[in-house]
Amino acid sequence: MTLSQLFKRQPGLRLAFLPELDARAILETIVAFANSEGGQIVVGADASGRAHGGLQIEDADDVVNLALREARPPIRINIKSYELPQGTILVFDVPRSSELHTLADGRVLARRGSENQLLTGPALTMVAAGRATGAYELEEVSGSSLDDFDPEVVAEYVEHRKQRQPRAFVGSTESLLRQLGALTQQGTATVQGLLLFGREPHLFLPQCGLTFVKFAGNDRRGETGRIGYGRREDITGPLARIIERTWKVIWEEMAKQAVVRGLAREEETEYPAVSVREALVNAVAHRDYRIGGRRIEVLMFSDRMEITSPGGLPGYITIQNIVDEHYSRNPRIVNGLMQWGYIEELGLGVDKMIEAMVAEGHPPPEFRAVPHAFTVVLRKGREVGQPGFRPQWEGVMNQRQMQALQFMQENGRITNRDYRQLCPHVSAETLRLDLVDLIDQGLLLKIGEKRGTYYVLKRR
Repeated sequence: MTLSQLFKRQPGLRLAFLPELDARAILETIVAFANSEGGQIVVGADASGRAHGGLQIEDADDVVNLALREARPPIRINIKSYELPQGTILVFDVPRSSELHTLADGRVLARRGSENQLLTGPALTMVAAGRATGAYELEEVSGSSLDDFDPEVVAEYVEHRKQRQPRAFVGSTESLLRQLGALTQQGTATVQGLLLFGREPHLFLPQCGLTFVKFAGNDRRGETGRIGYGRREDITGPLARIIERTWKVIWEEMAKQAVVRGLAREEETEYPAVSVREALVNAVAHRDYRIGGRRIEVLMFSDRMEITSPGGLPGYITIQNIVDEHYSRNPRIVNGLMQWGYIEELGLGVDKMIEAMVAEGHPPPEFRAVPHAFTVVLRKGREVGQPGFRPQWEGVMNQRQMQALQFMQENGRITNRDYRQLCPHVSAETLRLDLVDLIDQGLLLKIGEKRGTYYVLKRR
């Protein structure tokens, strides 16, 4: 469509005019168009066709970089420039995307009429459900076939699937693989197929794999200033094997000690096993496999463990809502790992990770999100064998209670006033009941009466 044709139209669902070069406004409109029906953005002129001047073609580079850096996943756009006597006009052509895109702060925008609308609640759920988030999983991998699958891995998957859904499996294994989207009708393997069942998937998808490194100290460099790691493992294979092999290496490297609690002998580990496994499985299941040149990384330091997956947080997930919301970048891969038993119930991994860390006397996990990577940091609050507390409860701690436990770990005690300051938007009665619940579960001791009351962790 020519520039003169664009000026004959009015702003609407697929057309926007931005007279000034406002990079943020342009980025928001790019995301809104990509999440809707696509469209064109005319920058440097208003809807009447009057150019505002002062625009340079080089300005487009900043916007393109912003769209690639701060939209999740990145959005590729086409740009045309028009030199008019009054100045330069840029036209950004944004295609409709098969995926759901967010801004770096987690906001999801869609085009509604001539405005960009922030999506929340049911509207967000509806748009998310309508996006083909797993499109990349179904892409054909040129030169691959059923012969590139590992028969042992396929048979293992089928057996697990039969155990979980005994009446759902009908037909041959090959027909099941086609049904799953692991093989095309022509017999070519898909990305999902190679990741789940490939004998050597890294030969086709070099980014598929994991690097484990254990460092001697609490940073990457030793006392001499050189890279100071004691062990490095590059782990490849289908995703289930990557999880198994990585867990074996981590288990070998974690400090452990046998302890007796009551009449039971237990093995206490440097980090709670459930927290490490959940962070590892999440990294494998939710990384962005389109990003080449980088694998999942598990870095073990003397004071922490960092697990990083390329691709940043998926969909509308943010650091703020990561506990409450769930969104799968790779729904077929997630389903495959769930059939294997690595994912027990969708959406509960982060909760389990937090609870286990706090329960073992460590700080809650730290979550770091940048546009193209997401990291879970597990920090040690104490060494193996040091006094700590291991609560045994049947319920589930809520986020407020986790905050209270973390506060007590850092400060030794908590008062009702401290708790109200931690959770200023929650009623005093609700907070009181939170503390009563923790006492009933055997986690806290109440000390003092009335205004002198405070609470401490109950050591076991």
